[in-house]
Amino acid sequence: MFMNDIILIIIGLIILILGVLIGVAFLTLLERKVLGYIQIRKGPNKVGFMGVLQPFSDAIKLFTKEQTFPLFSNYMSYYFSPVISFILSLLIWMMIPYYFNLVSFNLGILFFFCCTSLGVYTVMIAGWSSNSNYALLGGLRSVAQTISYEVSLALIFMSGIVMIMDFNLINFCDYQNLIWFVFIMFPLSLCWLSSSMAETNRTPFDFAEGESELVSGFNIEYSSGGFALIFLAEYSSILFMSMLFVLIYLGGYTMTIFFYLKLVFVAFVFIWVRGTLPRYRYDKLMYLSWKGYLPVSLNFLMFYLGVKIFFI
Repeated sequence: MFMNDIILIIIGLIILILGVLIGVAFLTLLERKVLGYIQIRKGPNKVGFMGVLQPFSDAIKLFTKEQTFPLFSNYMSYYFSPVISFILSLLIWMMIPYYFNLVSFNLGILFFFCCTSLGVYTVMIAGWSSNSNYALLGGLRSVAQTISYEVSLALIFMSGIVMIMDFNLINFCDYQNLIWFVFIMFPLSLCWLSSSMAETNRTPFDFAEGESELVSGFNIEYSSGGFALIFLAEYSSILFMSMLFVLIYLGGYTMTIFFYLKLVFVAFVFIWVRGTLPRYRYDKLMYLSWKGYLPVSLNFLMFYLGVKIFFI
């Protein structure tokens, strides 16, 4: 019986991963369509009905192209850093709080921080092992940015943890039956949204990929499969961050279509911001993190601690 349970869990995890990959494929399509209409053009509309098959044709094209690598690169770390980045971005989905057939983490939030912290190393190694100045600079900027925003991300999350007093994500649903946390933590939810954009290297915080000054950043030497894996990891983490925002602030995980509509809306906000805002200046990004979000999140943490103690 125990073996059957393990097999069912593994099958469930495989189905989850396939679902995430298909979701990522259609997220790229949604992004290209939305950006197209924001910029008053059509976006992909040739492959399949209204361009529905475009992400799959792009994936086939990328994975069948010849794999190139720089002669002076550190080959093993250069080759495997996108793979590990991709595996980490899929591994993090294991903490999604399904009610059945999957691993229920009592320490899911700690697992999330472990995985996101490890993701920094893959970017750093990808930039360093390419042995290119542009890639190294892109990697350094990305690492500095990600580490800075992880601090504020953790402190913002702490306020949510204080409210539910548990590390299991499924409990967020129980505590939001009457009122969503977005109403009692509105400033923090906006801080979380912009910090998660910085964490996933999205516009207006995409300094790791500043085309104007870094020629595509840490992934400049990657082509074909390696580039596709970096791309997939990024979009998978965007979807995950959208899901986390819905879990913490918009009512938790519920077995309804409404949950997925909220998730798609938050992912759409990521794209909407990309089509609307220009890139930030790098020093202002760091200023925002250390002198903006850090004091705000610390003050709110003290406030919610007081609220919790007062009402208990």
